[in-house]
Amino acid sequence: MTIRRIPATRLGRLALTAGTALALFTTLPMSSAHATTGTLFYSSSVGDFQIKEPRLGTCEPLHGGATNASNQTNATATLYFDSSCGSPWGSLQPGKFTSFVGDLPDSVRFGS
Repeated sequence: MTIRRIPATRLGRLALTAGTALALFTTLPMSSAHATTGTLFYSSSVGDFQIKEPRLGTCEPLHGGATNASNQTNATATLYFDSSCGSPWGSLQPGKFTSFVGDLPDSVRFGS
């Protein structure tokens, strides 16, 4: 069995490389960074629905048009009158509830 001695400068470079790789890995966004935490609850003329852990920036349909909504996520929910998130109704902050009268929102997108 032969034991090789690694020079201190090479050992230092290895440690620096490993440390840099670890720092880079911990700063990269993970898939959960693209989703909210929590659930949007809403009711419509066709039933009660939930959107769990919605992805940020994705337009989600509100089946039957929402008559009320409760944003129990950690992100702002922007509600829209159309199904393609093009005509905004307004925003619903995390932890807030609202009821709708008249024109009902047909879609929602999460994020600021």
